[in-house]
Amino acid sequence: MRRTRRRTGAAIAIGALIGIGLISPVAAAARPEDSPRPASTLVETSNGKVRGGSQTGYDTWLGMPYAANPTGKLRWAAPQPAARWDGVRDATQFGHRCVQGSGWDPGYENPTLTEDCLSLNVYAPHQTEGRRPVLVWIHGGGFTGGAGQDTDPRKFVQQANAVVVTINYRLGALGFLSLPQLRQASADGSGNFGLLDQQAALRWVQANIARFGGDPRDVTIAGQSAGGSSVCDQVASPTAKGLFSRAVIMSGGCSTQSTADGDKSSLAFVQAVGCSSASDVLACLRGKPAADILAAQQKAGVRPALGGAAFPTDPAVAVPSGKFNHVPVLLGQVNNERALFTFQSYDYLGKPLTADQYQTLVKSTYGANADKVLAEYPVGKFDSPDAAWTKVQGDSASYTRQSLYGQLSRYVPTYAYEFAESDTPQFASIYLIQQKSEAARKFPFGATHVDDLGYIWDYLGQTLPYSDDQLELSNQMIRYWGRFVAYGDPNGADTPSWPAYRPETDAMMSLSACHTSPATGRPPAACSQVTNQFSAEHNTAFWKNISS
Repeated sequence: MRRTRRRTGAAIAIGALIGIGLISPVAAAARPEDSPRPASTLVETSNGKVRGGSQTGYDTWLGMPYAANPTGKLRWAAPQPAARWDGVRDATQFGHRCVQGSGWDPGYENPTLTEDCLSLNVYAPHQTEGRRPVLVWIHGGGFTGGAGQDTDPRKFVQQANAVVVTINYRLGALGFLSLPQLRQASADGSGNFGLLDQQAALRWVQANIARFGGDPRDVTIAGQSAGGSSVCDQVASPTAKGLFSRAVIMSGGCSTQSTADGDKSSLAFVQAVGCSSASDVLACLRGKPAADILAAQQKAGVRPALGGAAFPTDPAVAVPSGKFNHVPVLLGQVNNERALFTFQSYDYLGKPLTADQYQTLVKSTYGANADKVLAEYPVGKFDSPDAAWTKVQGDSASYTRQSLYGQLSRYVPTYAYEFAESDTPQFASIYLIQQKSEAARKFPFGATHVDDLGYIWDYLGQTLPYSDDQLELSNQMIRYWGRFVAYGDPNGADTPSWPAYRPETDAMMSLSACHTSPATGRPPAACSQVTNQFSAEHNTAFWKNISS
C-alpha cells in the first residue's frame, strides 16, 4: 500500500506503519508536529550553546562533540558523555578526523594523529514548518579511514528537505581492538568501540536534533561500504533499538567476525606495537603515542568483532533468524563492485594480475571449490586476468547480498537496487588518478565501488563532469532516497514504481541514466527501471550451488 504524503513535512504514514508493527499507537499519538527549525544558527544543545553558519538554502553546525575525548583511561573504553561548556561554542569548523594513515583520497595526503575526534555535523534546510526527517550518515573507509566531513549533503538537504547528520567514529586499532583484558575491564570493552561511538552519536541525535528542526522519531541511519556494514551491525544490535526507524545499506556487508578471531588479530597488533611482554598490557597500550598505534596496525590490522551487550550476535545469524531491529531497509550495490579493489591491489601498483596469479588467488580464496570456480570462470573467457578476478569476486559477493535481500524481506519492507550507470565518471579519487595515468583511464571500472555516492551528495569536495542525463539520475536517486527517509518507502510521483523485494520475483530497481542525443530534441532523463536479471547477470545460481 502506498504511504500517505507528508502534509506538514513531519507527518508520516502512521497508520500503515502501525499496521506492520513498526511503531506503537502510543508513539504515533505522541508524535510532535509543529516545532520549527531554529530562527538563527544559535542553538542550545544538551552540552551548551553552539553557533553555526548559514548558507544559501541551508544552515550548518560543524564539529560538535557528542562524546568525551577518548584518550588516557578512555582509550579503548566505551564512549563517555561530552563535557558541558560555558558561553557559545563556535560550530563553523569541522572537528578533527580520527587517527588514520594517508591515502589517495583528496585531503588525506598525510596521516592524522589526533584522537580527540568524536564529533558530528548537522545540516538543516531553510524550512520553518514542522520537524524534518533526519538522516544520520556513517562514512565508509574500511573501518580504517574517512570522516564525516567527506560528505557534503547540501544537495540532498535542500531537495529532500531533510536534516542530515554526519559523524566521526574511532577507526583501526583504536576503534576495534579485541582483548580479554578489555573485557575484564568493562562489559562493553572489546572489539567494537567505533560501533559504540556510532550509538553514542545516535543518542546525541535523539537528545538534540529537535533543536535543529529534526524529528528524533524519524531517524534513518545510512552508510556505504564499511558505513553500510556498520548500519547492519546497528540493525542487529539490541542496544540500538529505538535509536532509528529506517536503515539504508549501500555496498555494505552484514557479518562481523567472532570474538575469538578478533582476539587473534588484536594479539598480533599487541605484539607489533611492542606490548606483548608488558606486565600491564593495557597500561602499555594506553601509553603508546598515536603514531606508534598507526604504525603497528599497518603490520597487524584489526576490524570489528563481536562482544558485550551491544553486539552479542553476528548479523549474519541475527538477520536470518529475525532477531534484529525490525525497520524498513533500502539496500543494494553497484554493478561492478570489485573493480576498484582489483585496480587498487594490482594495476595501481603497476603490477596487473597474470593468469598464474589469478589461478593462485582463486585456489587460496575458494579452497575445495576452486576447481569449480576456475571451470566456471576460465581466464581465457575474459579480456584479462584482472577482469576475471573482478568478475569472480563480484559475482560471489552479489550472491551473498541477494541472500541478504531475501532474509530481510521475510521480516521488514525491503527495497533492493543495483546502481548500473556504467558510463559514470569514477568517484573523486579515481577520477583524479585517471587525469594522470593512462593505465587508470584504460582500466574497465564500469560502475564500481563508491561511484554511486556522488549522485546523492558531493563526496570528497570534488565536482565531477556528469552528463545532463546523469544529473537527472542524481535528481531521481535523491527523490527515492529522500522519500525513503521520510516514509520508509521510496515510491512517489514522477519516478518509476519500485516494488518491495520478494525472492520469488527477484525484482529490484536498476538505476541508470539515459543516453539522450541532443539531435533528438528530447530533454535529458534517467532510465532507471525494475529488473529481475540480477541472478542471471551475476551468476548467483552457481554460487548458491557451491555454497550449499
